[in-house]
Amino acid sequence: MTGDQGTAKTVELGCPACREVVYPGEEFCEACGQRLDPRSGAAPIRLRRCTGCDATAIDADGYCEHCGLRQPVDRDHVEMELPDGAAAGVSDRGLRYSRNEDALAIAPWRGGVAVVVCDGVGSSPRPEDASKAAAETAVASLVAALDDGTDAETAMRTAIARAGDAVAALAGSPDEAPSCTLVAAVVAPSTVTVGWVGDSRAYWLAASAGGSRRLTEDDSWAAAMVAEGALTEAEAEAHPNAHVITAWLGADAEDIAPHIRTHPVQGPGAVVVCSDGLWNYLPAPEQLTAVLTATPGSPLDAVRPLEAAGVLVRHALDAGGRDNVTVAVVPVPQVSAWKDAPPANSSVPPSTEHLR
Repeated sequence: MTGDQGTAKTVELGCPACREVVYPGEEFCEACGQRLDPRSGAAPIRLRRCTGCDATAIDADGYCEHCGLRQPVDRDHVEMELPDGAAAGVSDRGLRYSRNEDALAIAPWRGGVAVVVCDGVGSSPRPEDASKAAAETAVASLVAALDDGTDAETAMRTAIARAGDAVAALAGSPDEAPSCTLVAAVVAPSTVTVGWVGDSRAYWLAASAGGSRRLTEDDSWAAAMVAEGALTEAEAEAHPNAHVITAWLGADAEDIAPHIRTHPVQGPGAVVVCSDGLWNYLPAPEQLTAVLTATPGSPLDAVRPLEAAGVLVRHALDAGGRDNVTVAVVPVPQVSAWKDAPPANSSVPPSTEHLR
């Protein structure tokens, strides 16, 4: 895991009294005369420099006392990439939030890759803890079950249930319940199994024209109105309640009924898993494809996942960045290119559309 906006810079030691820079071996601070003796409880401290003005006056809340800039923290910008480059993701707090309430987890299993993206519900307490607990629990459960030979759909159902339990365990009471959405994808050479609760999404972007599609359906007010025939999609999306979610993970959620689907893959492309910080700007798979292939000579079956995830996150930031944004990308080459990988243990319904 790396981040180009990681923690603020750490410099030399500083005086515990006035925070002026001191040097190893000095007995007194030259600025204020403080004795620098660990035995007296006055050990030098580590100083942080502001990423904007380079001052060392950073307060306890992480703001520079000189220029007022909030200093980055570990989750402000996160990049993940598997060692073999088989999958990658980027998560960013965006331009209007003070913290990143999304979480991302990516892990290999013996037949492919498992990806989880969670979006903390901002109206709940500690949403960033909810998303982190759900993502880490779900991906660990998926990998363990898949490597043990469990079929992908059963592994997905168990993983989401365990993620729900992990989030529920964070609640001090039903009225103080952290919550989040979850979307996960198990990508294998010939299948993609997706599972979700909430409105985070997964897409299939086909390398050939006409085959791209969204793999998930939102648990949201707008989707419910469209499904009931009460409103058109345009009318529902224009409503103030459009993005109010109707399902989530948390102690205050009713019985969790995750959606789980398996799609056979018959051609190359890429799986994109994301929070609404991306799809609010690029809701259609064709729009995602257009952004990723805007550079000549960048076909989807040859896309570099970390670069692709970064391009999509940057697009969301350039478009306004009004929410946290998280994107994971898993390229799927020609099936023959993964011929040495073990087959996925997935039950595929006969009516499932093939991803071409």
